[in-house]
Amino acid sequence: MATILEQLRSMTTVVSDSGDINAIKQYKPTDSTTNPSLIQAAAGMPEYQSIVDDVLKQARKDAGSNATDKEVATLAFKSLAVAFGRKILEIVPGRVSTEVDARLSYDTDKSIETARDIIAQYEKAGISRERVLIKLASTWEGIRAAEILEKEGIHCNMTLLFGLHQAVAAAEAKATLISPFVGRILDWYKKDTGKDYTPAEDPGVKSVTTIYNYYKHFGYKTVVMGASFRNIGEIEELAGCDLLTIAPKLLGELAAKQGTLERKLDAEKAKSVQVEKITVDKETFDKMHAADRMATDKLKEGIDGFSKALEELEKTLEKRLAEISEPAAAH
Repeated sequence: MATILEQLRSMTTVVSDSGDINAIKQYKPTDSTTNPSLIQAAAGMPEYQSIVDDVLKQARKDAGSNATDKEVATLAFKSLAVAFGRKILEIVPGRVSTEVDARLSYDTDKSIETARDIIAQYEKAGISRERVLIKLASTWEGIRAAEILEKEGIHCNMTLLFGLHQAVAAAEAKATLISPFVGRILDWYKKDTGKDYTPAEDPGVKSVTTIYNYYKHFGYKTVVMGASFRNIGEIEELAGCDLLTIAPKLLGELAAKQGTLERKLDAEKAKSVQVEKITVDKETFDKMHAADRMATDKLKEGIDGFSKALEELEKTLEKRLAEISEPAAAH
């Protein structure tokens, strides 16, 4: 009998949520997503030291001999996620998601500039922009950046998405894909209410179901990729979602599980669901965001967390650079 993972693949595109290339090889997902925390973790693994070192050596060369270690590390940091993305694209047949610096989440212009730079790096390496998704935080400013980038044929993945207002704004901006964070929503509600939830009652599962039905009901082209799972029950409740991005540990659990997987999300059925249309301009977005304590808390926490991971990564790179640089006295 087919495992739960095999059955899931027949109704949903399975994506790997990892920067760990060996784990991606093992589970053969269609696509792969990375984020600053995942890249920071992978950069610290001995087996990926050569990727990190190559990027640092190239950055040293590009920055010139007068650049400080800090300047070289900052330059290297800009191309490290792309270096991992290129390796991942050697394994997955589909697309990789590469994230714009989370510290630019409220700066539309700088986000656009960084996204174009990421795409230019991939294209210079002979990788078509069709195989890359640029990850942007689902702030109003991030969504505006996506609207402009999509018109240039740069496809965007809206991340740190917790509320319907963010999802509707992203779809109206014609973003290629959104990544609603199931597990982080559950974390917030568990902490706020002190309750445990079954997968069917899980607030993260309910949020993604609402968004999926809204998109399919109104015929939006933007696709939904559930993300950030805490257990396989959440994943099973979202069987049929366009895509699901799953960490290697949970992919392993799904691959080991037998039984029958029932399709829970269905585009055809969504067309007959009663859904109220909402129009999201900046004022509505801000109002809905402020009224949603969970979305407000989790968006801020997510941006802060990814920004901190980036700062850690920059320190890791600076330290590694000092280790691989020849002492100046040797010249």
